[in-house]
Amino acid sequence: FMPQLSIVVPTFNEAGNVAELRDRIDAALPGVDWEMIYVDDDSPDGTSATVRELAQRDSRVRCIQRIGRRGLSSACIEGMLASSAPLVAVIDADLQHDERLLPAMFDVLRDEEIDVVVGSRYTEGGSMEGWDRSRAATSRFATKLSRLVLKADLQDTMSGFFMIRRAVVERCAKAGMSGVGFKILLDLFATSPTPLRCRELPYEFRNRFSGESKLDTMVAWEYFIMLLDHYFGRVVPIRFIAFSLVGLLGLVVHLFVLSMLFRGAGMSFLWAQASATMIAMTFNFVINNVLTYRDMQLRGWKLLRGWLSFTLACSIGALANVGIASYLFDQRAYWVLSAVAGVLVGAVWNYAVTAVYTWKKPNSG
Repeated sequence: FMPQLSIVVPTFNEAGNVAELRDRIDAALPGVDWEMIYVDDDSPDGTSATVRELAQRDSRVRCIQRIGRRGLSSACIEGMLASSAPLVAVIDADLQHDERLLPAMFDVLRDEEIDVVVGSRYTEGGSMEGWDRSRAATSRFATKLSRLVLKADLQDTMSGFFMIRRAVVERCAKAGMSGVGFKILLDLFATSPTPLRCRELPYEFRNRFSGESKLDTMVAWEYFIMLLDHYFGRVVPIRFIAFSLVGLLGLVVHLFVLSMLFRGAGMSFLWAQASATMIAMTFNFVINNVLTYRDMQLRGWKLLRGWLSFTLACSIGALANVGIASYLFDQRAYWVLSAVAGVLVGAVWNYAVTAVYTWKKPNSG
């Protein structure tokens, strides 16, 4: 059995869709030797077990179960690199993508000098079934933002339904794909060392077959971070970009608390600055745990230990923060500028130390 086409399906809580998607793929691709690679992020609903049961009856199906790693884009990359065929398709498990378009995609890549064929909702003939105006408008706005980093004239940059040559995927992976967020196609186009030759084919984006949508504020955050990562050309690590953005939010919290305690409650500036520092530090830890280090998120007792590690590791930065802010204030600097200077002194230290001691990978020493 030598597959001509590998179909990669990233999953999280999609047990109810696994068999139905396989059946539809089978019906859509008569005469094509294909394999399906489900890449599951250790779904609590037993998606991996469901895929393995299916694989016992159909040798074309296999499962990659990822434990301790999460993310749609990274799952797609892992699945595509594990594929055996020269052509690779990516399709969602929720059956919103029209699998009947796969034969046309396959024919284009087989017969033409094209790198990737994209299922498009925005070319003539494409549509988005059941989407309300706000969701459609959000999608179009995100598509316009993506053109800041895109190296091709692509209408549906946000598509998650495409077919690509495996050699192209490997080339992009070696070039340093971010693997962040949920839009792998944009990552491929933005990372490719040379512009990708592409073709868009229209299809109707359907309603979900089973389960719940994964779209949430985390998805929007990851998309925004990926755009920044590609736009700035990886001059700085992507986590530092996210850490810095969270730090800006922490600065707002810090100034608000300081204003309430110093100007509102009449507390001395030293104690107000120290209190604001601790509150902002806790805020930064919580938000970074949820956003910046989402793939290494601490839970349960690890969350408490992480907070203790975070505060202890940042103690030197916090002391410098309070000390410098107090010194500048004593020198009659404006209180806001004094506070900002204190925050900036601890920022780089906080990132460097907590990246090593608070959110270290399980296999790190």
